Amino acid sequence: MNPSSTSASDSFFGRLAGSITKFSGSTAAFMLAAGVVAVWALTGPLFHYSETWQLVINTGTTIVTFLMVFLIQRAQNKDSLVLHLKLNELIAATKGASNRLINAQDFTEDEIRVLHDFYCALTELAKKDSDLGQTHSVEEAEGNHNEKLAAQAK
Repeated sequence: MNPSSTSASDSFFGRLAGSITKFSGSTAAFMLAAGVVAVWALTGPLFHYSETWQLVINTGTTIVTFLMVFLIQRAQNKDSLVLHLKLNELIAATKGASNRLINAQDFTEDEIRVLHDFYCALTELAKKDSDLGQTHSVEEAEGNHNEKLAAQAK
């Protein structure tokens, strides 16, 4: 997928969402939010702490929270995808790494459990290995472990 192939509206929304997300995590955003709450609190006596006065802050914070959930999720999705791409590149570029893990984020829960069990088995085999610096794929570790057992039996 070519990044320059996105439409103008996607690009505009992406830039807007990115800017809002970046700003919302800043000190200035916190100070702005704290200032709004302070102004609201200070106006309490002016409005006799009425239900409408309380409704203003409740409605405002609910709307901001509702919108921020979607912006934060969008940012999380993008960050997650980028992290997966980087990991996929490392797996693909590393000699001896298992290519079956490329796009593991798309596996079913059952497939993930099977791989988890494989890596648990690898961990158990590694615990039995005296050379802590040695690393293997699951298959290599099983083969190496079996070779060691065979050699010890002789």
